Amino acid sequence: MSVKPEAASALFAGPFALATLSAPEGAAFPALVTPDARVTDLRSAFEDTGLSMRRLLDDWDAVAPRLAALAVDDAAARRPLAEFRVHAPVEPRQVFQSGANYRQHVIDLHVAHRAPDDDRPEEERRAEAAEIMDRRAAEDLPYVFIGLPSAVTGPYDDVVLPAWAEKPDWELELAAVIGRPAHRVSVEEALDHVAGYTIANDLTDRATVFRRDMPQIGTDWLRSKNAPGFTPLGPWIVPAASIADPGDLRLTLRLNGETMQDESTKDMIFNVARMVSHVSQTARLLPGDLVLTGSPAGNGMHWGRLLRDGDVMDASITGLGAQRTRCVAEAAR
Repeated sequence: MSVKPEAASALFAGPFALATLSAPEGAAFPALVTPDARVTDLRSAFEDTGLSMRRLLDDWDAVAPRLAALAVDDAAARRPLAEFRVHAPVEPRQVFQSGANYRQHVIDLHVAHRAPDDDRPEEERRAEAAEIMDRRAAEDLPYVFIGLPSAVTGPYDDVVLPAWAEKPDWELELAAVIGRPAHRVSVEEALDHVAGYTIANDLTDRATVFRRDMPQIGTDWLRSKNAPGFTPLGPWIVPAASIADPGDLRLTLRLNGETMQDESTKDMIFNVARMVSHVSQTARLLPGDLVLTGSPAGNGMHWGRLLRDGDVMDASITGLGAQRTRCVAEAAR
């Protein structure tokens, strides 16, 4: 679908962002978008008909200054954003997802899942959970697992709810987009390997998170998180240079206009730098890869209200714009 741009000041932070767009009946292409909702086709600007977003990110250190200059070039050929369909901004080779990374969210889970014989006051159990979170932040490691690139879809595309998904849920997340290969980098070095940030909604079928047939085996992230379209992404990659502090951004998700998630990344247990560094200790991060950093309190299980056919999710993060996705039941297609 094409998108009607928001007010110029609300599109994103900074002088430009990157997007993957297509004209009707045309092939997708990497684009530079300016805050006044104008588009430059980077294939023309770079004189490379085969250019893709991943190839731009492969050479991010050299490309970033050229993009900054292009953003302020009055002679650059630009067209209205509204003429184009907006796709997921990048096709990642690898997707790394994080769980249990927002302090208040995990405290709520700790309190909600008390032992049947634990009759202590809620305030006492919350204080205990807060101490556990502080100790975890100081001494433990992030919880990270692997997602599939095939689950990624565009920021305005419909999300198909599979017929087998009994409890589909939302999880708004800040995603770091890698711009320089990273392997065994320190926390201090980690953000130097991040090209920019984007919005991800990491949908999850709660009914299939745990294996009913083999409870001892633990979580089943393949089935619960990786259906086609379960990771709406974008609309933009906003360069890291335009985001002053990824540890101070507001995440807001509204379901049919009602606010369900509204939290700051200040509530993260492990910040973006620690997350990227941790992933890199095992994996080799590649340009275009995504590191999702967890979701705050306020998912559907918390509210007792899960996704249904016709639901509309509006998700935004400070400086990164907004996405809107409509849920469509598989049987209703």
